[in-house]
Order: sequence, then C-alpha cells, then structure tokens
Amino acid sequence: MNHQSRPVVSTMPELSDDQFGRWQALLEERTGMCMPVQRRTFLQTSLGIRMREIECSNYSEYYSKVVNGPTGAIEWNTLVDRLTVQETRFFRDPDAFEFVGNYIQTMATALDDGQTLEMWSVGCSSGEEAYSLGMVADKYLSPVEHQYAVTGTDISTFALRKARAARYPLSALGWIADDLRDQYCLRTDDGHMQVTDSVRQRCCFTQVNLLNLSAFPLQSQHVIYCQNVLIYFRRWRRREILNVLAERLVPGGILVIGLGEIVGWSNPLVDPVRGGKLTAFVRKQNDSNRESKRR
Repeated sequence: MNHQSRPVVSTMPELSDDQFGRWQALLEERTGMCMPVQRRTFLQTSLGIRMREIECSNYSEYYSKVVNGPTGAIEWNTLVDRLTVQETRFFRDPDAFEFVGNYIQTMATALDDGQTLEMWSVGCSSGEEAYSLGMVADKYLSPVEHQYAVTGTDISTFALRKARAARYPLSALGWIADDLRDQYCLRTDDGHMQVTDSVRQRCCFTQVNLLNLSAFPLQSQHVIYCQNVLIYFRRWRRREILNVLAERLVPGGILVIGLGEIVGWSNPLVDPVRGGKLTAFVRKQNDSNRESKRR
C-alpha cells in the first residue's frame, strides 16, 4: 500500500527583511563574506536548525546570544561552521593542478639543496585541496634533496578538524588519478579513505579569518592556492585579499585563484599568466632585494 509522504513543516517563523539584513551585516562585519539575498533560505534554514538545537525560538533572542556575553564567541564559531563550510573535493580544478604540477617540476631543479617548497591552501575547507597539493609535490620532489610543506587555512573549526583527520568517504577516490591514489591513499577497515602519513605529516591546518589576513605571519610561499574563496567577498575586499597574498609570494612564486573570481585586478608585484583555462599570477623576479629585507 502506497502512502504519500507529508512535507516537513518548519516550526521557525519566516526571516523578515530587517532580520535578514541584521544577520547579513553581522556575517560581513565579522568574516567579510557577503550573504546575497539568493541565499536567504539557506540562512534561515541554518539559523533554524541551530536554534532548535539550543531550544531558542526567536531570531532576536538568538542574535543576542551570539553577540553578547562570554558564551557568544563560542556560539558564533558554531554558527560560522554551519554558514561557511562549502563543498570541495580532491583535484577540483584539473587545469589549475596541472599548472601547479608543472611549476613544482621546474622548482625541483631550481631550489637550493635542502630548501623547502612552501605551499598555502587558502580556504582549505576539509583539507582535500591541501592534500592534493601535497600529493603533487611529493610526486615531483626528491625527499633527499627537497622537502615541501603545505599550510591549510580556513575560518571553520569544524572543517579544520576534518582536514587534520585526513579521512574521507571512499567516493573521494574517484577524483584522484590512479598513480596518486595507489601511492597516497589507504582504504580503512570501516570503509573510508585515509591519506598516507607521507603526505599528511607535511600538511598543517590553522584557523584564519581573511579579514585579519595581514596579521597572519605566513610568508615566502612558492604556491598560494586560493580557489572558490573570493566569490564570497565584495569586489573591493577581493582586491585587498589578493594584494596581501601577492606580498606573501617568493620571487617567481605563483598565485592561483578561481577562473573568473576577479576581473581587472593588477598588482605591481605580479604578472598575470596568459591562458584561458585558469587565472594565475607569478611574482616578479626583480624584487628579490625587497624579499630579502622582509625576511
């Protein structure tokens, strides 16, 4: 006998225009990310789920919990996890990773003996991007001559916990090339995939709010990978972020962003990479004295 399933009716009231604007402003003020009106339903659903969890039925009351008192910061971090964790996967942009791979192969002969290749995954989410960078570097660099290090940063503490665990569903294997999968991925007894220690131990993860990027001490990066992050910020703030990232590159280092994430940005420190398949920039070589002084 067939039964029609009844739709689930939310017990939360609709988010009014004023309430949406209030939460929208708070998110942008604290993270820099802009919540467009098209994501209003997503915001209402996310707020509603969290409010039911703590038995709060009023948007204004919950807003007050988030912005006031010693527990407000804890609740804010919990909410940010719900609002900012985005879908990601291994080797999400093959053209961009091919570009990075070619660069690393070049650096394998250009680095001084014992020099470490430094890479930064900005907005790393649950870590797939950072480990993808690690796999490529491990493939092309000789461990006897050169080491590599990957730093993954994100605002979400929940996503960072997943990244540090380096443990993913078996379906994630489908995005990884056969040679890399065989060398750097293990199947666990409980049906998951684990990144091998050879890569995992060279990747570290830390919480960074891109609004406070100038205070983050990471410098002298050979690769900065910042894809599918800038789209959540206003255009003027995207330029500010990119200006800071350009300063963090070593001469000859590369900055890779998402295709079409920004148009018309330029910085005297970098040259754009010409090509229609990706958006990338190379730090100019003629500012080495400036780099040495900064170190």
